Amino acid sequence: MLELYNTLSRKKEPFKPLHEGEVRMYVCGPTVYDSSHLGHARSIVAFDVIRRYLEYKGFDVRFIQNFTDIDDKMIKRADEEGTSTVDLATKYIQEYFEDFDKLGVKRATAFPKATEHIPEMIEHIQKLVKKGYAYEANNSVYFRVSKFKKYGKLSRQERSKEDAEEPEPAELEEKEQPEDFALWKAMKPGEPFWESPWGKGRPGWHIECSVMSTKYLGESIDIHGGGLDLVFPHHENEIAQSEALTGKPFVRYWMHNGFLTVNKEKMSKSLGNFFTIQEITAKYDPEVVRLFLISSQYRSPIDFSDAQLEEAKSRLVRIHNAIDLLQRRLHEAHETEARDPLKPSDADAELWDRLMTFQKEFETAMDDDFNTPMALASLSSFLSKTNAILSSDSTVTTGTLLKVYEILDRIGEVLGLFRDRMQLGAIKTAEATATEELIRLLIELRAQARKKKDFETADYIRKQLKEYGILLEDEKTGTTWKWI
Repeated sequence: MLELYNTLSRKKEPFKPLHEGEVRMYVCGPTVYDSSHLGHARSIVAFDVIRRYLEYKGFDVRFIQNFTDIDDKMIKRADEEGTSTVDLATKYIQEYFEDFDKLGVKRATAFPKATEHIPEMIEHIQKLVKKGYAYEANNSVYFRVSKFKKYGKLSRQERSKEDAEEPEPAELEEKEQPEDFALWKAMKPGEPFWESPWGKGRPGWHIECSVMSTKYLGESIDIHGGGLDLVFPHHENEIAQSEALTGKPFVRYWMHNGFLTVNKEKMSKSLGNFFTIQEITAKYDPEVVRLFLISSQYRSPIDFSDAQLEEAKSRLVRIHNAIDLLQRRLHEAHETEARDPLKPSDADAELWDRLMTFQKEFETAMDDDFNTPMALASLSSFLSKTNAILSSDSTVTTGTLLKVYEILDRIGEVLGLFRDRMQLGAIKTAEATATEELIRLLIELRAQARKKKDFETADYIRKQLKEYGILLEDEKTGTTWKWI
């Protein structure tokens, strides 16, 4: 049974969605005023794996992630760059997709932008005012925290403050209580604005996610995720303004990922200790970066270092080599069985047994609050044992090898790893067989060229095959090949 840690209850709970077979999931996205850094990737990749495993379990997942494209940071950066908040958002949203496509993150069901939902936000705020949970002051609107008696149930804190920054003196003067937070902010000179019943202004940060979550997923949802730093005040305030309006539980399971740190400090733009995804992926293969990010359980912190990335790189090479060996044996078995079907052997039985054990171990690890380190350990152990079988003189049938391939393919889909490599492998069609025969013919022609000391032709054949993803390896016993 799948269990996940619920920040609301501070314990692991069995996962039971509101609607059978369906999961409604909302994850807070970035404020798009700058390039995404590795700290953002920590959160996005973590929830990508969670979403993928829920789909592996057979759930239909509706996954929503927003873009905050209007707030103080957006306005400040646009002024500094002499551009508009609209153009700034367009630039960094495009960059976001480029970065996270590279890291193998699946696109969300929808990516709503805050500025596209201003009318719904105004309507939500009006209803809160009517119910007495909000009040107007000098063309701004604030949420009356004292009226919502369950305030603090997520963070276990009793009082809020205005976002991550200290409120301005003028805001403190117009609030009934210092802990009240802004739902609507009156326009300041030169700022972008929208018309509202309270005058020109823009929405507060917290109301954005409540409204977009409700619009796309309903008044109550299964999972709401984000970084640990969002528990308070952002998610606490989301609960207050959502449940005050509907009278229903807003979120069933609150999930928060641990920080990515540098020298034990949280990676953040404010501390200036961050590395952009573009910088990291220019130095390391994106798949290495992804493996590094999921090598720790999502709630645990990860400390960034080149040594950690180098370890992930070595680990990925071992995984790729194991898949290469599986592919070679699959080619060989297919070719052999095309002439004379093989009978299952003791090696088949052993490999089947190890495969079933591995699949069970993987699912047990992931069912335990998405324990990716344990899942990766089970993958490494299985591949090591499989290598031993496939490197021996034992014969394994195509059916067994294809089953191994099928399970690895599904697990690679969950982890978001070795996907391109798996697509190159299984031999199931006459066309694939013809491809293999052509490769062998080219290897033979190359051998003849080398025998005649025509090294120019031999090198040309090697180079051309490599461009098509085929690596030749010259050994004493002859030349072998593998997909790369």
